[in-house]
Amino acid sequence: MNEDELRWCLKQRKGIKLIELKDHLSKSYMNEADKTLENVFSTTGKWKLITAYYACYNALYSLLMRCGIECEIHDCTLGLMKVFDFNSSEINFLKKLKEDRIQTQYYLKEIFLEDESNVKKFILRCKTILSDLNSEKIEKIRAKIKQLI
Repeated sequence: MNEDELRWCLKQRKGIKLIELKDHLSKSYMNEADKTLENVFSTTGKWKLITAYYACYNALYSLLMRCGIECEIHDCTLGLMKVFDFNSSEINFLKKLKEDRIQTQYYLKEIFLEDESNVKKFILRCKTILSDLNSEKIEKIRAKIKQLI
């Protein structure tokens, strides 16, 4: 997502908003990601793919809450991955997972999760980023977003 698209997200009612830091919600979202990940390994069919996406999305959203960023538009949330220094492979993984989830959930396409370990890797990557966040890094992330306003 480029800067113009992120600016669009900032203008949307349910788009990107800077709020107070929500450490308790950050922890709750990461706990939810872990619980949902457990379900990925026990679920079958289309629900495995849908569950995998939400496990990853909740882990990513945990980062946003830790930094005091709120966003209810999934594409905009994914667009913020660059400010957390996710690499293009990680970004593409979550974007494809989101698109596959939409295709299987809303259009009943027969798409299956290929590799559960990638979901686990993504969540671990989010946890690593989360553990490395400190007040200085959080302020830099928030400054990048303020710069777009």
